[in-house]
Amino acid sequence: MIASISYLLLYLALGVLCVRFLLPKHKPLNRIWLGLSLGVLLEMWLPALFAFALGFTAAAHAAAAGMLLILTAACWFLRDKRDAAPWDEEEKKTLYRMLPVLIPLVLLSGYLQYTHVMRVDAAGNWHVGQSTYGDLPMHLSFITGLKGKSFPADYPFYPGARLSYPFLADTFSSTFYLLGSTLQASVIIPGTLMMALCFMGVLVLGREMTAGGKIMILAALLFFLNGGLGFLYDFDLAGGSWSGGYFEIVGERIQNILTGYYKTPTNQPDPNNLRWSNVICDLMVPQRTLLGGWCAVFPCFYLLDAVFRAKKRDPGNGVRGLILLGIWAGALPLIHTHSFLALALASFGAMIYDWIHGDPDALMIRRTRWQILWLYLVYAGITAVLAAPQLILFTFRQAFQEGAGHSFLQFQFNWVNNPSGRGMRDLFVWFYVKNIGLPFLALIAALFDKTPRHRRLFAMALPIILAAEFIRFQPNEYDNNKLLYIAWLLCFLIVADWCAIIWKELKGLRSRYVLAVIAAVITFLSAGLTIWRECVSDYVAFSSASVEAGEFARDQTEKDAVFLSGTQHLNPVLSIGGKTVVCGPDLWLYWHGFDTWERQQNIRMFFEDPESFPEIPQKYNTGYIYVSSYERSEYDVDEEALDRMYRKVFENGEATIWKIPEG
Repeated sequence: MIASISYLLLYLALGVLCVRFLLPKHKPLNRIWLGLSLGVLLEMWLPALFAFALGFTAAAHAAAAGMLLILTAACWFLRDKRDAAPWDEEEKKTLYRMLPVLIPLVLLSGYLQYTHVMRVDAAGNWHVGQSTYGDLPMHLSFITGLKGKSFPADYPFYPGARLSYPFLADTFSSTFYLLGSTLQASVIIPGTLMMALCFMGVLVLGREMTAGGKIMILAALLFFLNGGLGFLYDFDLAGGSWSGGYFEIVGERIQNILTGYYKTPTNQPDPNNLRWSNVICDLMVPQRTLLGGWCAVFPCFYLLDAVFRAKKRDPGNGVRGLILLGIWAGALPLIHTHSFLALALASFGAMIYDWIHGDPDALMIRRTRWQILWLYLVYAGITAVLAAPQLILFTFRQAFQEGAGHSFLQFQFNWVNNPSGRGMRDLFVWFYVKNIGLPFLALIAALFDKTPRHRRLFAMALPIILAAEFIRFQPNEYDNNKLLYIAWLLCFLIVADWCAIIWKELKGLRSRYVLAVIAAVITFLSAGLTIWRECVSDYVAFSSASVEAGEFARDQTEKDAVFLSGTQHLNPVLSIGGKTVVCGPDLWLYWHGFDTWERQQNIRMFFEDPESFPEIPQKYNTGYIYVSSYERSEYDVDEEALDRMYRKVFENGEATIWKIPEG
């Protein structure tokens, strides 16, 4: 644990130092956030780069630390020699405004990470929450399975296929695991840190991209406590049971939210078509790749604003800021491809807006339209050079394949409101009104005002919205929300700014506080109920006996061992043991574009008649057979034949493992 924390602190400290060297005129809080984010980015990337030559080993991490020192020295040689912007009263005031939002959100994140990432009870069972039940075992398989592996690696649950899923957010945790942290700490510490950086990032964006002041607080709350009008469905038609008493009926409805499986006001696909999931509960906690992507892309939006927006132009943001932006953006594809695409689309929108409007303010560093276009092309060129190898060798290999009868890119209008293009479930506007709520209506109203910064922000959001509304980028149509949420981050900045204007206009109206309370309840009630439900959710993912089997596979089998098992997503030899299995679940593989039918049939044939199909384990270079309660319920496993053919090396009340003789 000490080694992994020390390694992280080295990256964070030198990240802050690099930003101090390159961008000293940026405000201190902005620099601290930007530097910490840069440290995380470098810890994701540098060990992975050396893993292509040295494997994901301690040697690769030592080499990465050496490269980090070289990069820090390079930043010193290329530094901006002006004095740094001071820590003044304005920064103190801003910090005091941030902390009442930042501290509760970080504490909430730490709690959810702790309870949702394999919390161990007194009996040794490993628990998760509602939102992590499905995806966390996959991320654990990457975290444990990439330790010691050479890059590029295969999918641990589909050997023979290159791992093209963006994996650097998971290798960030693999670094902790390699350097001695427990598996739980390896996920919880980086996860909480990245969530904290996302929270601070939105506050900084709110500070810089709106009128500033307290508006940043509202912008952050709108984004992270998103919910919509779903609560209306939960309390609809509650008056038909008055015999039970008013508060009893309300209590029953709330209890249904708190105990039901996906019964929250923000996530009820059926029957209410509520799909605007809360970003904390259903995205940032369970979807670690998205979390890593947001931690990396929010600084890109900050730099994009600092380098190109007219009011922000300053010599200190010039070449250094432009190059840093290009490098940061170019690092995104293997962290989170959706964030990279969203940034590219937003940058295109900003470029068009800036080219059309030019540089009208004579007090600024004036640039012609063609100079503006040239700077955008330089930024795009740096990004493309760095991103192209990732896209060509990883992303495109998967995105343009034909698998499971479908390809990744398809035309499909209106996201999940038009499932598989079969027809819209709700009217287009009403779908977003009920899912996003009052902020959707406020955005429409705000766009009628001629505020340049609002229009520029919407020019950045619009290409993302159009792309997500007309193109399905993955077999899972729901995943387009990873684009839409970033677009709506930009839109929420507009909404927060506009609400501040309306608040001032209502000055003198005594009822404005009443209106504010009503608007807050309508806007945040769904999110509050969803977060409450997530805080109390609790499911056992792995029993103590399953953990014992997984730890045996981890400690007592070869590093590159392949197991033939069932296709369950809760597989301890995969997620805890860090071993490869012949075929994982379609819950993951179908959405990654793989047709698993042949492997699934081979697994069934072998388990039910191993003596007739002894060649199947050899076909997949299998070294071990794993049978648990899942395999026994899913297949008619002939365990007597397995005992005759192979040597039993592990057995408890939950699982049995046989070793296949070499040769």
